[in-house]
Amino acid sequence: EQRYKDKRGLIDGRRLGCQATVQGDIVIDVPPESQVHRQVVRKRAEARDITMNPSTRLYYVEVEEPDMHKPTGDMERLIEALDAQWDLKGVKTDLHILNVLQPALRKGGWKVTVAVHLGDENHPPKIMHIWPGFYEGSIYGLAVDLGSTTIAAHLCDLKTGEVVASSGIMNPQIRFGEDLMSRVSYSMMNKGGDQEMTRAVREGMNALFTQIAAEAEIDKALIVDAVFVCNPVMHHLFLGIDPFELGQAPFALATSNALALRAVELDLNIHPAARVYLLPCIAGHVGADAAAVALSEAPDKSEDLVLVVDVGTNAEILLGNKEKVLACSSPTGPAFEGAQISSGQRAAPGAIERVEINPQTKEPRFRVIGSDVWSDEDGFSESIATTGITGICGSGIIEAIAEMRLAGVLDASGLIGSAEQTGSARCIQDGRTNAYMLWDGSAGGGPTITVTNPDIRAIQMAKAALYSGARLLMDKFGVDTVDRVVLAGAFGAHISAKHAMVLGMIPDCVLEKVTSAGNAAGTGARIALLNTEARGEIEETVRRIEKIETAVEPRFQEHFVNASAIPNSAEPFPILETVVTLPQVNFNTGGGDGDGAGGGRRRRRRG
Repeated sequence: EQRYKDKRGLIDGRRLGCQATVQGDIVIDVPPESQVHRQVVRKRAEARDITMNPSTRLYYVEVEEPDMHKPTGDMERLIEALDAQWDLKGVKTDLHILNVLQPALRKGGWKVTVAVHLGDENHPPKIMHIWPGFYEGSIYGLAVDLGSTTIAAHLCDLKTGEVVASSGIMNPQIRFGEDLMSRVSYSMMNKGGDQEMTRAVREGMNALFTQIAAEAEIDKALIVDAVFVCNPVMHHLFLGIDPFELGQAPFALATSNALALRAVELDLNIHPAARVYLLPCIAGHVGADAAAVALSEAPDKSEDLVLVVDVGTNAEILLGNKEKVLACSSPTGPAFEGAQISSGQRAAPGAIERVEINPQTKEPRFRVIGSDVWSDEDGFSESIATTGITGICGSGIIEAIAEMRLAGVLDASGLIGSAEQTGSARCIQDGRTNAYMLWDGSAGGGPTITVTNPDIRAIQMAKAALYSGARLLMDKFGVDTVDRVVLAGAFGAHISAKHAMVLGMIPDCVLEKVTSAGNAAGTGARIALLNTEARGEIEETVRRIEKIETAVEPRFQEHFVNASAIPNSAEPFPILETVVTLPQVNFNTGGGDGDGAGGGRRRRRRG
């Protein structure tokens, strides 16, 4: 290991896995450059027309030269020029500008370009950077979606609004806990644990910002503005606030207001005077990311009733129209990310992401990330030669379970039938229950990928939490149906509407009315970055959103139990039944009703 370090270099704190011996409990972190198949952070910048009104802008000014008869300082004359030529009043500056001001003025022949942050009602305009003469280049801002599992950043040109680079990393806090409450628990049980997680996420973001600046081939010092959206736990940990209170009722936030800070206060290595804006949180576990989704999708301006579901480790749900908007959060956990699944993994090349099962033969076909060829098509083996088949990711497990239900190898209660019951050799014994084999790669030294009953249970728990939150908001709204469903979040962009409805993740709705908004939280962050008026707009909107706390709602548990069936044991899905046929099968050898598709009289929308 020492020879390796001397010859090739080894970052302090890193060890060679092939040389280290495990002598006690440890946490192992595999750096991205050592991963054979790097995880895919699916948070691209969605196309959106945004009115340009950024908080930091470039101004070209001609400054009066010093005069013995007018003994004012260079900065005072620059401020006077900004007022006279651009009507910018009360402009302030910091020491770092004074250090470079005089050389810049003289080099530019008393003509300079300055970047000015326009401030707000609580902060005056401030000069952030200065160039001699006319600066033809751009300045940049970051729109950052700080999620529990992934961190995505979009680098935007503040002159044109163009997204010049996008990149993402896995949240380094994952080593402290897969889900939010695990991280809150880590903070509670380990002295200084919150500071460890704060340090980890800030270091991760600085690495991401270096990466994205290199991708765009710009100097990080040109990044002068940043907007962050995140859930409440990530919000607190990013700010260095102990999330203890979010781990117990009444889930009090340290602050729910929007925040305007300096990047240096958060240890962010961008421009030394860069400003940071955090969108407001709504309440409890409904955070700034939900506010960003509301800004992007504008349910408060909708004529029809729209359900917006941001699918993630902690699902955040909005229901409303121009009359009112309700919000709640539902702890779905990491199962949708491929965690807690026997062959599960996060999205990476080689992971199964699409599945179809023939209802007659019960034979599957699938597609993996990194290949556009289906497993039963010519050229499949060649297309996966470099990646192999490594596991199944979240979108793949959702489609697999829904297809199993449609093919009749899975009943409504979530039980997988045996080979004798289903007539398929794909159904194999797995302890006291059965599993469905998607892929047997053992002959070539690869993995055998199966969907087991514990896998089904993990997805049932996650989707039941999601549906129950949505159903609770519908109860509060006094309705049994919604007009539209919008699936937000990077994961939501890869979910098939049909399969989501077969599982019972979302309420019954016309499939054409179920759409994907992609990374809506990231889009909301970009809107707030590029248009300062949108910041005031979302702050006002958040004050009007009514938060529903699922933890204290008595009907949540009832909805959860009903939604554990596939698709539901009590709610009818008549629209879905016009699109697909759910086989009436029951693999519970102890008897009982295996039909969880719901029945009885159709409930109508009220009011």
